[in-house]
Amino acid sequence: MPNKYQFPIQRITGSVMIGLLFTVATFAIVIYALLLTISSQFDFTFRQVAHDQALTIAEAGVNYFKWQLAHAPEDYTSNTEEPIDYRDPQGAVIGQYKLNVTPPAEGSSVVTIAATAWTNEFPNLKRTVTAQYGKRSLASFAFLSNSSLWFGNGTTVNGPIFSNNGIRMDGVNTSTIQSAKETYTCGVETGCWPNPAEKPGVWGNGGPKELWSFPVAPVDFTSVSVNFSQMRTVAQTDGLYLPASEAAGYHLVFVNNGTVQVYKVLSTSSPKRGYTPEEGCQNLYQKITTEQLLGTYSLVDIEMIFAEDTLWVDGVVKGRVMVAAARFPLGTFETNVWITNNLTYLTKDVTNTLGLVAQNDIYFGLEIPEDFEVNAAMVAQEGKVVRHHYNYQGCSHSNQAQKLSLTIFGSIISKEKSYWNFGQGPGQPASGFVKRVVIYDQDLAFTPPPFFPTLPGFEFISWNEE
Repeated sequence: MPNKYQFPIQRITGSVMIGLLFTVATFAIVIYALLLTISSQFDFTFRQVAHDQALTIAEAGVNYFKWQLAHAPEDYTSNTEEPIDYRDPQGAVIGQYKLNVTPPAEGSSVVTIAATAWTNEFPNLKRTVTAQYGKRSLASFAFLSNSSLWFGNGTTVNGPIFSNNGIRMDGVNTSTIQSAKETYTCGVETGCWPNPAEKPGVWGNGGPKELWSFPVAPVDFTSVSVNFSQMRTVAQTDGLYLPASEAAGYHLVFVNNGTVQVYKVLSTSSPKRGYTPEEGCQNLYQKITTEQLLGTYSLVDIEMIFAEDTLWVDGVVKGRVMVAAARFPLGTFETNVWITNNLTYLTKDVTNTLGLVAQNDIYFGLEIPEDFEVNAAMVAQEGKVVRHHYNYQGCSHSNQAQKLSLTIFGSIISKEKSYWNFGQGPGQPASGFVKRVVIYDQDLAFTPPPFFPTLPGFEFISWNEE
């Protein structure tokens, strides 16, 4: 007799088995996909962290070499051959970077630092940072002077002005004006005559005054002086060297086809006497009466022209060139530069630049055009950039003393006060220019003419990440 409590045996049919296997397989696939997704997400996260760390390490490499430059400015090869370890704050090495440094081109100050970095965990995941640093040239200023400056009515300066002494601004400044003096004694050089007076470091009726600041740290003119010995050596080996002429000097005429014609000046005359407060009334032998062509040279082949004699310079510059006039032994002679005609660039861009350096003074002549223009970064190492007074009582009188306009595109750097107007007032000057405009050439800050003097220390220029 069958047990009434016995349950019937249930058999799993084929269709149920297939469904169960399908459910288990589906569940396994979902779990595997989920685990794969999580694993991929973790891997992506780790790679992203490594990617970011590589950038940080590369930046550290650039900063390291910048620090090295500060301590060894001429060393561009140390620590560039092998990868350098990068450690975390606990001292563990987590990655490396490799430095590739491009030294400045001849006559430039711009250093290119490239750092390629990676982490130990993902050594094939690399990032590269490229940065440029350079020494700012003296041409970073429209005016840079070791002496007091006076900008009168009718003067507009488009660029930074700096003086280690006082500045009187009665004109218009569109950029900063900085003086190293909190106060200074204003004398005849800035219009306080006959009674000298104490004045603020920057003062006057011009402006805008919100761009004036004083006192600021001075510029050490000794540390930024022109290296005439280096310039002469470069000219003798790779440029154009002009020894003492045994005559009046040399005349450089720049031609708009990228060449310069070099003449020996055989004789000169003094059309009128000229006056400055420093030297008094003088015969100025500025007019060339006879000269001899020595040759025509391409600026592609010469970046430095060095003359151990007086220079006359004019024409249209196409190319990049440095011109210097100094005679050795330095301090024995006063070597000057005359500009007696327009001196301009073919186009005002970085492809055309002229550095004009005189051991002593740079003079603007008497018989210049009514609208006189000079395109150059000018340095009067021991002197000034000046045009003489040609209507000074008891000295001379000339109907060419007054000119309509002066336009300077570039910079004026001088140890002494630079000036070109006399008898300044609400009307026309007794001698000088009715209108004066100085335009700062901003391209010259880090790409000045070849071998142009620079300020100490490297500054950041650009940054790029690959």
